[in-house]
Amino acid sequence: MTFDEGNFHNLCDQLAQIDPDLKIIIKEYGYPPLWYRLPTFESLIHYILEQQVSLASALAAIQKLKAAIGQVTPVNLLALTDEELKACYFSRQKIKYARCLAEAIQNRSLLINGLIFKTNEEVGTELQKIKGIGKWTTEVFLMMSLGRADVFPLGDVALINSAREVKKLPPSAGKKEIETIAENWRPYRSVAAFLLWHAYLQKRKQRTAASFNRNKKPAL
Repeated sequence: MTFDEGNFHNLCDQLAQIDPDLKIIIKEYGYPPLWYRLPTFESLIHYILEQQVSLASALAAIQKLKAAIGQVTPVNLLALTDEELKACYFSRQKIKYARCLAEAIQNRSLLINGLIFKTNEEVGTELQKIKGIGKWTTEVFLMMSLGRADVFPLGDVALINSAREVKKLPPSAGKKEIETIAENWRPYRSVAAFLLWHAYLQKRKQRTAASFNRNKKPAL
């Protein structure tokens, strides 16, 4: 099962019918964006850059890389020295990961276009052969680049925190408890994750705005 622009809102509505807490997200914040990236080498590099850092930091790095080499291809990336990649905000570890991915595509041990036709498990097996690509990166690729509808990345900190907030769970609630709750959202757990991410981002945007407004000097 996949999701796209044609059925995304309908799937959100189906989840809202079975879970009042997800319905509240839509009521308060509207539908989430349909976050999507093409299933390409550039997207995989972007996902690697997003590992354990803020989205803003990863975006700055991919933009810096694109400014340096133009099209993000294995050939262009491998032409850069480690120092040049560091100047694009790549850590030493992520330089290794990016090079491993580029080399795998160069020697055709990884065929990204072929992943479209594989099962989730097969995609995981293929991608996780590459150093630096683990379960979280695979799951986000499945959701955001292949549109697979039933993926729930328990390794995503923001997703777990949002699930605790939305379901009114204590901070001590673990991944197993949240995984059990997520079973109720099958076969559309990816869509539920989009809703939870949406709530997480919107709540923090509102808090930031409220904090800014409180700190403004009163008008004279």
